Formats: sequence, C-alpha cells, structure tokens
Amino acid sequence: MNKPVTPPEINMERLGEIVSEYEQLKWSLIPLVQEIQAEFGFIPPLAVPVIAERLKLFPSEVQGVVSFYEQLYTEPRGKNIVRVCRGTACHVRGGKTILKLVKRQLGLEENETSEDLEYTLETVACLGVCALSPSMVINNQVYGHMNPKKVKDLFKREGGS
Repeated sequence: MNKPVTPPEINMERLGEIVSEYEQLKWSLIPLVQEIQAEFGFIPPLAVPVIAERLKLFPSEVQGVVSFYEQLYTEPRGKNIVRVCRGTACHVRGGKTILKLVKRQLGLEENETSEDLEYTLETVACLGVCALSPSMVINNQVYGHMNPKKVKDLFKREGGS
C-alpha cells in the first residue's frame, strides 16, 4: 500500500506558460506532457483539462496518453529515484537481499515515495550492467557489486537514514 504523499503546490501561471508554447496540434501532446513533467516532476491531474483545451482534445484523450506511457507520472516523485535491479544476474548474486535492505534504509516499499519527496523506490527487470550485479541506480549513478555494508554506506552518504 502506497503512503500518501502531499503533492507540492503547482504554479498555475507557469503551467499556462508551458502549455501556451505549444501549437494546437495533436502531435504536440507527448512533448508537452514531457515538458510539464520535467518542470514539475510529474503531470499534475489539474494539467489535463488545460492541455486538452489547448490541443483541442478531450480530457480523456490526454489522460489516456498520460496513463499509457510508463515513464509519465501523475503523482509526485522523489528528488532521488532509486532503482534496484531484479534481473537474473542480480537475483542469483543477492539482489533480493539488496532490495530488502534498501527498503529498510528508506522505509519504503516498491513504487513508493517518501513523504518528504526525497526518495522514490522502484524495481526494474534489468539495468543492463550484469557484470556489476547485484546493482542499483540512484538517479543516473550506477552502483554495482552491492552488499549490505555498501547499501548502508551509500544511504549515509546520500543523506538517507
């Protein structure tokens, strides 16, 4: 069960500025929602009708696209995105234990975001760095050959518990 996260205040003026930069063309929907997500960290639900009006779409069409793509988020995410690999190489080298330790360090379950919006924890099927297994990524930094001490040290350095 996900912990409730209080969404940050959305600057509606800035949202309007972003939307107004796009032509009233349906093809501009994906670049538009990507820019909104880059600005706010997620696509606020209140942005859907604003986008729909600008692009002359139904809100359900906008929501359908936003919910279809896994890399588009409708809820706030943490400043630090932690991804733990669940691939075969990582699994056989202790990835399950690494995930358990990361969950404990962050006080989060998979696909949860901390209340302070500091961390979001995700698992991925493969990070593509099997030679470094078990591995994880924080933001764009890969951490390999993980073990319990490395997990503990990593989150001390990152500012975790």
